[in-house]
Amino acid sequence: MIELANRMSKLGTETAFEVLAKAKKLEAQGNDIIHLQIGEPDFDTPENIIDAGKLALDNGYTHYNPSAGYEELKEEIKKYSKNIRKHDFDTDQVIVTSGGKPIMFYTILALINPGDEVLYPNPGFPIYESMINFVGGVPVPLKLEEKLDYNFDINKLEKLITDKTKLIIINSPNNPCGSAIDRESMQKISELLEDKNITILADEIYSQFLYEGSHESISNYTKLKEKIIILDGFSKSYSMTGWRIGYGIFPASLVDPITKLVTNSNSCTASFTQIAAIEALKGSQESVKLMVEEFKSRRDLIVKGLNAIQNITCPTPSGAFYVFPNITKTGISSKEFADRLLNENGVATVAGESFGEEGKGYIRLSFANSKQNISEALNRIELFTKKL
Repeated sequence: MIELANRMSKLGTETAFEVLAKAKKLEAQGNDIIHLQIGEPDFDTPENIIDAGKLALDNGYTHYNPSAGYEELKEEIKKYSKNIRKHDFDTDQVIVTSGGKPIMFYTILALINPGDEVLYPNPGFPIYESMINFVGGVPVPLKLEEKLDYNFDINKLEKLITDKTKLIIINSPNNPCGSAIDRESMQKISELLEDKNITILADEIYSQFLYEGSHESISNYTKLKEKIIILDGFSKSYSMTGWRIGYGIFPASLVDPITKLVTNSNSCTASFTQIAAIEALKGSQESVKLMVEEFKSRRDLIVKGLNAIQNITCPTPSGAFYVFPNITKTGISSKEFADRLLNENGVATVAGESFGEEGKGYIRLSFANSKQNISEALNRIELFTKKL
């Protein structure tokens, strides 16, 4: 019998993919399932990006490239980031990776020793907590409170910081809640962290998915410049989930060690994918604009519909493409709610506790689906709640 290393028992998972597998199995048995569980735009990759990828293959971009990525792509990332974040940096601070998750993995692996504390949003993207546990760190949940529009209390943040705090993860706009940190709050957070020896991982993968206001990045606060890691990528904004391409912008001191981790793990990011990503940034941004407009319309539809259902309350998210309704008044747990809703009424969602202990009593629904399907899902959810 093959024995796994002890650390493997500490790895969590991303429940949305487990729910997807269950939903697909039910579909294979002839059931009609509406998919509101997976965090993936339901739009195809724009044609100009696909064409650039095809041309790259024809032109021989099928070989190794530098571990940190092509210089031309890093130049385009620099222009893009400066435009949306007013954040200036050298191109050699950019490391291109196979999706956004490796930035979490490499950052936590490079920085966290056993016993080091990491503050992270809870409910939050489950891979944060999984990776902290994997390396022997201590996950310290930073509660996102419904009464604060699913943001954390900055005074409570200050009290959670100890001499063991090594890293804080900020995700805005947020998955699973769709919340975003406003300028005043980001300013306060930056002032709090200014004189502390704490690295900040700013997960900004949903930065283009904002329905009101503009994106606020902690990287705007230059006094924190040497402490901030920006995580971003192409999966969401350009519907490139399957292309597997993301990037991190690192303080200069972290570039070499993170690049070594890339070299030691997957050598480099696919060459033709990087050429397609260059086109994504250089080409027309109309597809992004149209997609965000459509998502805003869907958001309004699903929020209104959920709030019309007895015993469900749903705040309006300001970003990303998820809603996180409170279902505690239904009288059942969020896990039972999500499981039964899938099995009995054919709507796939994710239980709130999949995103951490503070997610109990909530479910996450992705509105990356057609309005017709969302409307039908709302009808099915209402029918389901009437049975409870």
